[in-house]
Amino acid sequence: MGSMSAAAPSGPRFGPREFQLVLLRRMADHQPGLVEDARHELGASLAEMREANRRWQAMVRAPRGRGTLRRYRSVLGEPESTGRRVLGDLKFDVLLWPVPLWPELRFEVMVAPGGAVWNEWLVRARGAAVPALRTVDDLVPWSCTVDEVARAFAPARPMEGSAPTRWALGIGTGARTCVAEFTWGLLQRVVPGG
Repeated sequence: MGSMSAAAPSGPRFGPREFQLVLLRRMADHQPGLVEDARHELGASLAEMREANRRWQAMVRAPRGRGTLRRYRSVLGEPESTGRRVLGDLKFDVLLWPVPLWPELRFEVMVAPGGAVWNEWLVRARGAAVPALRTVDDLVPWSCTVDEVARAFAPARPMEGSAPTRWALGIGTGARTCVAEFTWGLLQRVVPGG
């Protein structure tokens, strides 16, 4: 962490390292072992992870806080790349940032016309190898994203996630159905049912 003299009045800088701790905090409910390993890789204590999450939630809930996109830019800096995506009649701006814990992934923010953030999650980096997803046994935690599972197990059924930043896909048919659960777009677990 930076020295106190370099700290902003509201506390130490909140940057990419702290943002990764926020991602991990949400994932800890399903994958505590993987989160623990990743936290150690970042050299962060459990208290630092909790504090990063507290500060993030305060930024999100601040009545006069920055808009969502401005918040991401202030925390993550300028995006590594930007682009445009068309879904139906809408054109979205797409911004991508690297995430050092997952070098093959990027944090993607999709911005709708008018500036509202429509979606925010982890996606595969352009040119990175996509895992082979042939059977449910290939769905290993942290190995794939929502989009990759939806394509590999089409027609996957979108389902409501259990909390903000969580998504679920029903996959399979008949007695062999299951639910793939994601946090920030990254696979966390597969459970029976659907």
